Amino acid sequence: MHRSLQGVLLVAVLSMLAGCSEPSAPTIAAPGERGVLKVATRNGATTYYFNRHEAPTGPEYDMARNFAEAQGWEIEWSLFDSTSEVLGALASGDVHMAAAGLTLLPSRDERFIKGPAHTDIVEQLVCHRDMRPLPRQIEDLANVDIRVTEGSSYSQQLTSLVNDHTGISFEEDPRTTEVLLEAVANQTLDCTVADSNIVKVVRRHFPHLEVAMNLTAGSNLGWYLANGQQTLADQSQDWMASEEGVATIEAVHERYYAYIGEFDFVDLRALNRRIDKRLPNYLDLFLEAENNTGMPADLLAALAYQESHWDPAAVSPTGVRGIMMLTRNTAHSLGVTNRLDPEAAIDGGARYLADRHARLPDDIPEPDRTYLALASYNIGRGHVLDARQLARKLGKDPDSWEDMKEVLPLKADKRFYPQTRYGYARGYEPVHYVRRIRNYMDVISPAVGPLKTSEIALIPTAAENE
Repeated sequence: MHRSLQGVLLVAVLSMLAGCSEPSAPTIAAPGERGVLKVATRNGATTYYFNRHEAPTGPEYDMARNFAEAQGWEIEWSLFDSTSEVLGALASGDVHMAAAGLTLLPSRDERFIKGPAHTDIVEQLVCHRDMRPLPRQIEDLANVDIRVTEGSSYSQQLTSLVNDHTGISFEEDPRTTEVLLEAVANQTLDCTVADSNIVKVVRRHFPHLEVAMNLTAGSNLGWYLANGQQTLADQSQDWMASEEGVATIEAVHERYYAYIGEFDFVDLRALNRRIDKRLPNYLDLFLEAENNTGMPADLLAALAYQESHWDPAAVSPTGVRGIMMLTRNTAHSLGVTNRLDPEAAIDGGARYLADRHARLPDDIPEPDRTYLALASYNIGRGHVLDARQLARKLGKDPDSWEDMKEVLPLKADKRFYPQTRYGYARGYEPVHYVRRIRNYMDVISPAVGPLKTSEIALIPTAAENE
């Protein structure tokens, strides 16, 4: 009897403990106590990744870093392969915050403390453009092989469609959204679902991806905080709504998304083919030019692609020629005697871009300084100096590429160009020029590979006063 009573009491106690286990008590002290914010994220182009310099970057990285710096904290990152693992780390109390491109959902609001929203997206059904017929309506999804990342918001959206329509089914997959998109591009999977910002970035690498339809009218990505971290949630909400937070969101949009532009299947298909067939012929030359000048090889390759599509014999009607499209005068000033020699042309073009970069003031932050150097390569240093002076007169920041994108086109406006030293110029061209190079650079960069040296400064040369 006594043993039985003990057993009953033990079972009762265990049942009570089990009933109190959701949500679990936090196991992590507030970040302010140690000055360290622990953040869970996911590896991906729209969250957190390492660039060619083996430095962390990405939209979520930039936003979380700026938030932590504003509080005087350091960040300890925990990197996971999937959304479900990120949420698991948050549920266990191992981290303070999840910043991983998470859709804000009522079901997640019940499990965690909702933080601020930062990005508007729609969820999109993505298939291969050669799929026939492409599903353009919900009713067309019957018998389509659809797989989505397990534990994702996509699974919840598709579950609601399954409940409301007959014949629709899907499977959850442990692979990431980016990997599933590649499977669709390789035609080993009919369709998957992804956030529109992920599609925008990844589609440039796999131009055969087609957005068949939008599955949501609109959603928000944002942060979630661990249970027990309400003060931290309030701090993150206040910071994101502050002037600094709004400026950070705008900077992230400009740095990672704004320049991508409209999808161009023909252009991107040609680029990806030429990465395979042409780039290997010149890759060592771009890497050598990087070592000699400090100008990144992927930037130089993107510049050369914009200029000539990596055609060393390219000639324009205006007389510029070669893989870097150097003018006769520029080539002469650089000591390049044969513009059609790719080795000489790439070296000369890299030195010319480095010179444009060095002549800008040292205190212009990157990447703005590089974008202004590219504009100078395209339109000439004099016109860029004119536009910088015009920006000052208009109350704009001449060191900000975002502001200069608005001012440079005024060099073609008769209300403004008569006020400038060098007069009229097609100032809208360098804006499009820089945007295309940035877009090409993203696609080319994986083929260039990581830096072979431990660290290369952009340009150590002292700037010349303007």
